Amino acid sequence: VQLVESGGGLVQPGGSLRLSCAASGVTFSSYGMSWYRQAPGKERELVAVISSDGSSPHSADSMKSRFTISRDNTKNTVYLQMNSLKPEDTAEYYCNSVVVGIGYWGQGTRVTVSS
Repeated sequence: VQLVESGGGLVQPGGSLRLSCAASGVTFSSYGMSWYRQAPGKERELVAVISSDGSSPHSADSMKSRFTISRDNTKNTVYLQMNSLKPEDTAEYYCNSVVVGIGYWGQGTRVTVSS
């Protein structure tokens, strides 16, 4: 299983980014997907999860109004739309999937929110 994130970068406060995570080596439509983030000096935290068929997206309470997870099973890709970004959203963002009891992570994509 390989997960490859993209779409990070430098954005001003109030801006938007859409992260992508492309999966390979797995029957993508059979598994839920998640986004996590880890800010410098902090623990990794869950950002959002989505069911295998995309019918049950859920974002963490603190980000629910700004972050939306979605997926396209025809493209084996999960997305994280981030709006109204704040400096405290600065972090490395990772996608994750648990396949047959084994957790897989991508290499991460860096998001920096700064003026």
